[in-house]
Amino acid sequence: MNVDFTFIFIAFREELKVLPLTLLITIVPLNCGIIFGTMIALVRMHKVKYIHQLATFYVSFIRGTPMLLHIMIIYYLLPTLFDGLASKYNWPVHSRDIPLLAFIFISFTIVSSAYLSETIRAGILSVNPGQREAAYSVGMTTIQALRRIILPQALGNSIPMFCSAFISLLQGSSLAFFISVVEITAKARIIANTNFRYLEAFIAAAIIYWSAAILVEKISSVMEKRVQRYNRGGIQ
Repeated sequence: MNVDFTFIFIAFREELKVLPLTLLITIVPLNCGIIFGTMIALVRMHKVKYIHQLATFYVSFIRGTPMLLHIMIIYYLLPTLFDGLASKYNWPVHSRDIPLLAFIFISFTIVSSAYLSETIRAGILSVNPGQREAAYSVGMTTIQALRRIILPQALGNSIPMFCSAFISLLQGSSLAFFISVVEITAKARIIANTNFRYLEAFIAAAIIYWSAAILVEKISSVMEKRVQRYNRGGIQ
């Protein structure tokens, strides 16, 4: 079997056109996951009455089930709920008006929130408990101590794990093809089906994913070094 390197370049160029969409599918759920994951981690750590048990179940269930399953559940469940509410309250919109991208954002955010809540919880636990006590000694409330002292350090310590989460979501974005969202892998399949050059199309896709992962790792490394310098006494 001969590999057509010229077609790899052609496929690479075509697949690169959907890279912005693939990054959007990755970045939006990651940022939402950090926000919701932080809330879930705090609820569990402070054992908020009733809610922390629900949060623990949520994390356990999501981490114990496949991402594709979440996508399909959201894809079939959300329209049913939406149409039911639209019919009950006479809304002028229906589930067919919901962009396909919304299903991906919701399902990926649900997944990333569960995984990142554990990352953030570990980051909070890595902060020296004495700093919390010092914050209380100068009159800070729990919320102030978290916002000014604990969370900035916890999030800084979690940068490598955020990088890993980004790469996992980037790779997981290929699952969006199951509900007809055309990202890099879907584009590779379309190109391969029209030209019967499956190997070349998927090699091009692999190069794009790999390049994006390397770039994110480099950015993560720079951010981690800056955080370490700041913790040692300030950025030079």
